[in-house]
Formats: sequence, C-alpha cells, structure tokens
Amino acid sequence: MSTIKKAVFPVAGLGSRFLPATKAQPKEMLPIVDRPLIQYAVEEAVAAGITDMVFITGRNKRAIEDHFDKAYELETELEAAGKECLLELVQNVIPKHINCIFIRQSEMLGLGHAVLCARPVVGNDPFAVLLADDFMDVGPGQKLVLAQMTDIFAHEQSSMLAVQDVPHAETKQYGIVSIDPYRPNLEKINSIVEKPAPDQAPSTLAIVGRYVLTNAIFDHLEELGKGAGGEIQLTDGIAALMQHERVLAYRYAGQRYDCGSKLGYLKATLEMGLKHPETGAAFAAYLKKFS
Repeated sequence: MSTIKKAVFPVAGLGSRFLPATKAQPKEMLPIVDRPLIQYAVEEAVAAGITDMVFITGRNKRAIEDHFDKAYELETELEAAGKECLLELVQNVIPKHINCIFIRQSEMLGLGHAVLCARPVVGNDPFAVLLADDFMDVGPGQKLVLAQMTDIFAHEQSSMLAVQDVPHAETKQYGIVSIDPYRPNLEKINSIVEKPAPDQAPSTLAIVGRYVLTNAIFDHLEELGKGAGGEIQLTDGIAALMQHERVLAYRYAGQRYDCGSKLGYLKATLEMGLKHPETGAAFAAYLKKFS
C-alpha cells in the first residue's frame, strides 16, 4: 500500500499578473497577512504527512530557498534583542524533519515540464503537486485539502485531481473534466481538456491546484510534444495516463482563492485577516465602516 511522502511545488513562473511587485521577488513570496503563499502550501503538505518538499524553481527565485533555510544573522539579532516570540516564528517556518529539495527548471515549458523535472527525486513513488497561488482554506475542524486527498489515496491508490465547478464563461481558464459517478464527492474522470472555449467544454468541472499522481505520469509527460501555448501540459499527460489507469476527480471540502489574480489575492487576504488571532477582531471592527 503506497503512501504520499513527496510533494512537488512548481514555482518557476514569472508572476507577470503582479508586476511590478514580482519584478524582484517570486509571486509565491507574496504575503497573506504574515506568511507567504508558499509557506501556506508547504504547511498544507506537512499536515498531509509529506516529508520531502521538491521545489521546481527558476531565475530570481532564490528568496524561496532562503525562506526555508536557516537565517543565522536574523536569529542572532532576535536572540540578542530578547525577542523570543519572533525568534521562535523564524526558527519554526518549517519542521526539522522536513527535507527541502530545489531543482532549477532551465526553460519554462509549462506545468507538465515542471512536474517532469521532479522525476529524479520522486522516482517510483506516488506524489502530490501543489500550486501555491491556489490558496486553499478550510472551515474549523476540517482537514486541509491535501490531507483530504491523501486519506482517499490511501484507500483508492489512484491518481486524483481536486476539482470545483466554475462559471461556464470561465472554462477557457482551466483544465476541464467530464466524469462518471463513483462515490460521494469522488468521481471517475472519462475525459479531460485544457482550457476549452465555453462552447466546447465538456462540463464546468475545473481542475484546481492540488493533484495526487502515480509515478506513471512521468513516462507520459516525456512522450508528449508541446501542446496548448507551446508548452508541455500536465493535463495532456493526465489524459494519456487515463488510457492506462483510472484517474479520480475529488470535490474537496474548503474554499479556493485564485491568488494568481489580484482580486483573488485580495479576497484571501481579507478572509485570513479576519481569521488571524492578532488582527481578526480589530480588522472586523474596521471593516464595519464600509458596510
């Protein structure tokens, strides 16, 4: 029985929708209140029992590596100043038992290519893929989204994609699937297409940024040519994988915010600001002046 212990974070993108803020820093380092997007994604993976974090990076992404590294000078300054709470925050950005591996994607040839770059580390194991700018929030007492998926994988042993319904006009922004019933909130995918025009979309069920994949995906990605946008599309690899094994669609419990867009980022910041123990009450009081 296979379990998921490795997660891939494709973080090589330019973040062009957030220029000029992302001119000199990765979009994944944009903060939601007091933690960067990538830290939320890593914490989600840790909560799912994952121990090996594989970051597929590009140029100007050094800040991500630095964020998860030890900061000797900062820690020394905080310790000397007696700022124990801040020191603890810095030292506990990532648990001690977690391994961080960084791989450079020399050319940005799409999400499928980024995932393929992880093959030397992932090897023959099943693995997760998390897109940090798909920010996932859950309600009190709920497991984080990736943990929901790894729990299901433990029983099903099948590749799985997180999905949600989107407005019909927005299908051209997503990979879209059609499905056959299987279990509550879990369905069998029978077709998948990348960014179809609304009049060509097989459904309005869209893939969002959480995947659990078997290692068989790597062979299919290697065989692919360039697809939509001149890139190696992960959805094309999954479509090929479906010819040999089943792939499931999971309607997760939680709320997704598209932090690759300005509006989604603002919504996530608002919601997490209201939930934050330090800012929540005062922020809620402040917002009442706009109601």
